[in-house]
Amino acid sequence: MNTTPAPRRLFSRGSWAQARRVADVLRTETVGGVLLVIAAAAALLFANSPWRDAYTALAGFTVGPAALHLDLSLATWAADGLLAIFFFVVGLELKREFLAGDLRDPRTALLPVAAAVGGMAAPALIYVAINLANPDALVGWAIPTATDIAFALAVLAVIGTHLPTALRTFLLTLAVVDDLLAITIIAVFYTDQLSVPALLGALVPLALFTLAVQRGIRSWWVLLPLAAITWVLVHESGVHATVAGVLLGFAVPVLGRRRVHGVSLSEHFEHRWRPLSAGFAVPVFAFFAAGVTVVGGEGGGIGGALLDTVTLGIVAGLVLGKTVGVLGATWLVQRFTRARLSDDLSWWDLLGLAQLAGIGFTVSLLVGELAFGTGTPQDDHVKIGVLAGSLLAALLATVVLRARNAHYRRTEQIETRDADGDGVPDVYQEGEPRRDG
Repeated sequence: MNTTPAPRRLFSRGSWAQARRVADVLRTETVGGVLLVIAAAAALLFANSPWRDAYTALAGFTVGPAALHLDLSLATWAADGLLAIFFFVVGLELKREFLAGDLRDPRTALLPVAAAVGGMAAPALIYVAINLANPDALVGWAIPTATDIAFALAVLAVIGTHLPTALRTFLLTLAVVDDLLAITIIAVFYTDQLSVPALLGALVPLALFTLAVQRGIRSWWVLLPLAAITWVLVHESGVHATVAGVLLGFAVPVLGRRRVHGVSLSEHFEHRWRPLSAGFAVPVFAFFAAGVTVVGGEGGGIGGALLDTVTLGIVAGLVLGKTVGVLGATWLVQRFTRARLSDDLSWWDLLGLAQLAGIGFTVSLLVGELAFGTGTPQDDHVKIGVLAGSLLAALLATVVLRARNAHYRRTEQIETRDADGDGVPDVYQEGEPRRDG
């Protein structure tokens, strides 16, 4: 009698609850991705038009109380303030995934976490290798390590309408873990001067915010002031202020008896804040961050950028590094855990997904500004590298995933069949489905 356990399947179908949640997230992030592209295109248009000076003046317009060291430019408010909302949602989602989602099982979490780590390590190594002869450029090693969740999911929604839910879930989870690693890198490696008193002071309003949400308080007039004070003190400490957003997201409870309209407080906040993050905060940041003069300008435009190893390292990191890192990590997980790829999927699917992970935009632009400073020639080259690398990665992924999408279109009926009419597709009740062809 053969008692050898069946090998674990990579990218097997998750729970129906997870599939529904991913579908909800996809709808919001897809709209946000479209707005992100529109904002970036508008920035490029203004930066290369007769209104270039007006665009620069708008980005540099200063507003805020000087007494609190918050007399910041609009571009800085977008990067430090609005992106804190984005990372607040990231914090909510991460905590929920690992405490109540499918990733609470370490065996399930291993693959996207390993892929995220591989997808950050390989681009960083490639960037460093290209810039070894240019020590001043090595500070930008983290620029090509991030995946833009809104941009990538928007592309996937357009080109992958029939791809399996497991692939969408994997990309979403990889991008979220990627964001956590990115904010950790920002906090550790891009903090020049640290004010310990301000950082310790931020723990007080953060603790009060945590106590309030743990008791089920969700009144804006209580939580928003505490969140704002936490953000101000983290900003004053020298740590990038977006870290405050992640910490506040981690504070919101996922489990427990306190529910809001049948869902946890974490889910309630995520539903409320994700549209603001994807539909406003990230596009506004993109509008101020993506404006680069591609012809002439202080950095020499595209011509100057193509001669700079910073640009070449970013493009190679996003296009080649992400693909090698994500695919390599997935192969290693399969090799050393004796897991097997689900029968539903092909390594071609993984190739397209790994290429899609090379779309680095929001966090990559943020890291570029922190590494080289806003308005420098290198900053312009970073923007050109991020835009070019993300566009090339999206095009390569489109070629692969469009072909796979045509294959999966033939099996869509099996994916959505609901014979008993209970609203849950049969494949989520019967285990792994059989596929035709």
